[in-house]
Amino acid sequence: MKEVMAIIRPSKVSRTVKALEAVGFPAMTAMRCYGRGKQRGYLDASLPEDVDVERILKEGEKQGLRMKYIPKRLLSVVVDDADVPLVVGIIMKVNRTGKIGDGRIFVLPVEDAVRVRTGERGVEAI
Repeated sequence: MKEVMAIIRPSKVSRTVKALEAVGFPAMTAMRCYGRGKQRGYLDASLPEDVDVERILKEGEKQGLRMKYIPKRLLSVVVDDADVPLVVGIIMKVNRTGKIGDGRIFVLPVEDAVRVRTGERGVEAI
């Protein structure tokens, strides 16, 4: 089993959940989170590739265009190993805009799962 953790834009949560439900993954955990990536909180996601990012960051900070942390959403889905490529692919398809701030996906091993109500373990518990 694996846990697929996706940090995505808040505006993409509903579409991501619907897409995962449509292919058979209705169970997940969602939570608010805050963070920043390599852009260090710069809010304008439309930078051309040839722009001096360091200069823009310094200017943006002077003009208040930088935040310490940016609001995001964290979705966590535990799936069978064989389902990881499908789940990651769906999350990528729904959330990829090609702009700064699209998010990150992490895949972690899950040693065991236990359904509290029934005592089922492993894949049966998810």
